[in-house]
Amino acid sequence: MLHSCAVRLQRAHPRLRPEARAPTRRALAQVRLADYGRKRGQYVVLLFYPLDFTFVCPTEITAFSDRADDFRDLNTQLLGVSVDSKYTHLAWTQTERQLGGVGEVNFPLVSDLTKAIASSYGMLVAEEGVATRGIFIIDPDGIVQHMAVNNLAFGRNPAEVLRILQAIQYTQQHPDELCPAGWEAGDRAIPADVIGARQYFAERAAEIPE
Repeated sequence: MLHSCAVRLQRAHPRLRPEARAPTRRALAQVRLADYGRKRGQYVVLLFYPLDFTFVCPTEITAFSDRADDFRDLNTQLLGVSVDSKYTHLAWTQTERQLGGVGEVNFPLVSDLTKAIASSYGMLVAEEGVATRGIFIIDPDGIVQHMAVNNLAFGRNPAEVLRILQAIQYTQQHPDELCPAGWEAGDRAIPADVIGARQYFAERAAEIPE
């Protein structure tokens, strides 16, 4: 059972000061969400996962690490969070992928040893004592724009997170437009008015072969 979630869409995220491994130095460093949000004008993707040295988790962390440049191109910082210690994170990143490690990771891994962060975000699985696979997209103003949770047994797709992030940024840059289901960068958006929306639906219907 998950702890009750105090995080709400369109509300500010909990302001915490987690400790993280700095991946570019193979050392330990302090990381704060505030260092990325309004201070740098960046979006943050907060990626909760259960444990280092497990099975699904290394596939997720390496998949997101391999796409880290794509997130940076969208002015977005990835942050991974688990209940492991900072030393376990360090050991995991110093273990090769073929041995169950993740190697050099292109974003910080946050140590939530006290489980305070997972609890604050409602991601702690009480019976297991670990965080579930929760993901939060936080905009530069510190507002939660997206949140989703997977159960422990299956991982997430970085491409879908990137798609959602692009949709968030598009609608923030174009407040008079909306992104339909399956929208991808470069697709048409829906005008946020009755006349424009009807025209969009008519044009879309005409494109569908009978």
